Amino acid sequence: MPDRIGLTDARIPPWRRAWAVAWPVALQQGLGLAVGLSARWIAGHAAAASAGEQLAMQAAQTTCFYLSWMVGTLGILATVGVSAIVSRELGGGDEAGPAQAVHQGLLIALVAGVCGVAVGCGGLADLIGALQLDGAVGRLAREYLGVTFALLPIQLLGATAVAALAAAGDTGTPLRIALGTTVVNVPLAWIGFHGLAGWPGLGFVGMAWGTGIAQASGTLAILWCLARGRAGLRLSLEGFRPRGRVIARILRISLPATLESLAMVAGQILFLAAVNGLGDAARAGHGIALGWEAVAETLGLACAVAAAPLVGQNLGAGRPDEARRCGLAVLGLAAAGMSLIGVLLHVLAVPLFALYCPGEAQRPILAAGVPVLRLAAFSMPALAACHVLGAALRGAGDTRFPLLAVWVGFFLVRLPLTWWLSRSVVSGPWGDLAGCGWGLYGCWMAMQMDLWLRSGLLLGRFLGGRWQKVRV
Repeated sequence: MPDRIGLTDARIPPWRRAWAVAWPVALQQGLGLAVGLSARWIAGHAAAASAGEQLAMQAAQTTCFYLSWMVGTLGILATVGVSAIVSRELGGGDEAGPAQAVHQGLLIALVAGVCGVAVGCGGLADLIGALQLDGAVGRLAREYLGVTFALLPIQLLGATAVAALAAAGDTGTPLRIALGTTVVNVPLAWIGFHGLAGWPGLGFVGMAWGTGIAQASGTLAILWCLARGRAGLRLSLEGFRPRGRVIARILRISLPATLESLAMVAGQILFLAAVNGLGDAARAGHGIALGWEAVAETLGLACAVAAAPLVGQNLGAGRPDEARRCGLAVLGLAAAGMSLIGVLLHVLAVPLFALYCPGEAQRPILAAGVPVLRLAAFSMPALAACHVLGAALRGAGDTRFPLLAVWVGFFLVRLPLTWWLSRSVVSGPWGDLAGCGWGLYGCWMAMQMDLWLRSGLLLGRFLGGRWQKVRV
């Protein structure tokens, strides 16, 4: 089979191959970020809301965006295995195997989404309570997340289709669809919140419905594109007949990555609970800082999407040294670009926060959030390594080591340090211990230490080369 997308063409510098895949993903990620930031702006500038209501909406958004990402990680049950198989077999010249993997991956995503709806909607109230959210903040979060869970199957189907196209080297099609959904999403979220033509709108939960409708339209569009055929992949009704061997193969690759994701979700829930215990200003400041940090993270995530097929296809083509060279080139591209954006975030932290906190009553959010956004600038190389090297290892089918790195980083470093650095007194079975009392800054300091440790572990694994011998 001719090399249609050039990811295994050693005549082209690795960074150019990576950029050809990554730049559409970066723009796509940027569009998603624009949607999230626009929702922040709507809540922060709600003229009809009191200062307390604005603060409650900002605080609720932090939890909602966190948990929306967390429930979306259920898609890893399909996406990692599909991506590894499609990239490896396309690199090796197989055309039938990738198509089978896509169909069975979509079936896995649908089942995972339906199960997620059942579990999530039933346990949502308990989850909100565990995150130490009460009053108006808890009510708003429950309403928003109820919509998110209801639309989960659609979200996971779309994520699996995007992962399959990216593994085949086609990131342009998802970008074009993302452009369309963003054009729809932003006004729908505004209308859902404020209403239109005499309709009063739904308030905070209206933004969730606007985003959900836009995501559903995007999923339908990308499935339609696959049905017509893209990048050597085509959907057919016959292909959706369950094939136990292919499903088992996908799950064998994806299950360790899913456990990694669930471990990260559990760690993030505990981390978020620690942040929420610091009050509404810390909750809101944490969320806004994460939103601006995500500007840099879009590049890291885009490079991660590029790293997986570059590594997988070159391994499939029998070129492990080229796979290694490509992985390191993508890491350098991500680290350099994210570090540059981090410098800008450090310098512009105050005006970036002021954009979402225009009122005097929101000044506590600036006081809590500006220092942590500046701190994040120093961990950009580590964050790049976590994204890119984790994706490169998963693209090679080595999904167990990233799981170990998450367990060590989150549960042995981030969470214990979070409580010790953020609280003045840490209570436990051992009694009361003196903490540092740094508040939200202490939480983010613990996060940076976790990122640097995990990045070092992943770099050591990648340089060691054992991933080059993993069979998928």
